[in-house]
Amino acid sequence: MSRDTGARVLLTAFGLLAAVHLGALLAGAGTVEVATKPALMPVLAAYVLARRGPVLLAAALLFGCGGDTLLQVGGDTAFLVGMASFAAGHVCYLVLFVRRGAAPQWGRRWPLAAVAAGYTAAWLGTVALLWPDLTADLRGPVAGYSLLLTAMAYGALRAGPRALLGGLLFLASDTLIASGLAHWPQPPAPQFCIMLGYLAAQWLLADGVLRTAAPAAAGPAASDGPARRAVVPGRT
Repeated sequence: MSRDTGARVLLTAFGLLAAVHLGALLAGAGTVEVATKPALMPVLAAYVLARRGPVLLAAALLFGCGGDTLLQVGGDTAFLVGMASFAAGHVCYLVLFVRRGAAPQWGRRWPLAAVAAGYTAAWLGTVALLWPDLTADLRGPVAGYSLLLTAMAYGALRAGPRALLGGLLFLASDTLIASGLAHWPQPPAPQFCIMLGYLAAQWLLADGVLRTAAPAAAGPAASDGPARRAVVPGRT
């Protein structure tokens, strides 16, 4: 089997797994939901490796798998460690965006500063609204995690519009999780909404990074760069 064929097979497998998992959430099929969730990000990471994507991209996805799995365990300790695993994935994304991305063509000094100010205001506003309704032991971790997530979403600007949308969807998914922790009113089928946003976010981030990395892989020095190496809380 060629590398390209293997990549297509893995991408198809990810799509099928995602559809089965989301269907299980809607149907209340807990056994299928629990069985499919830990497999989602490893399959997407394997697709990245088959595409010769950056190692850090696969690592970001696998840290997501760690978070997904730990959050299924339940309990405060597993929740906090799972959130830390997602945070490590965001760090991987940030490093990727700095190493491989480029400032947007429209992003002169003032437009980018305005976008950064908008993300900062959104983070401050969200934390301020959630703060009174979070338990004392969750306030600090949630605020710190959401700051890192917001930084990742802003950094995704450097990897093109797909990654930008992925970062925004990740923000939306985790904001819905945080609102659940604060016992705010939730939409119908909140876990379905959370996972739909999360899966779309991870795919768009991965695809955005792969598209950004592709030109570098074609260059004469590609063999020395990362592109040539084999290479989110409450989502229960």
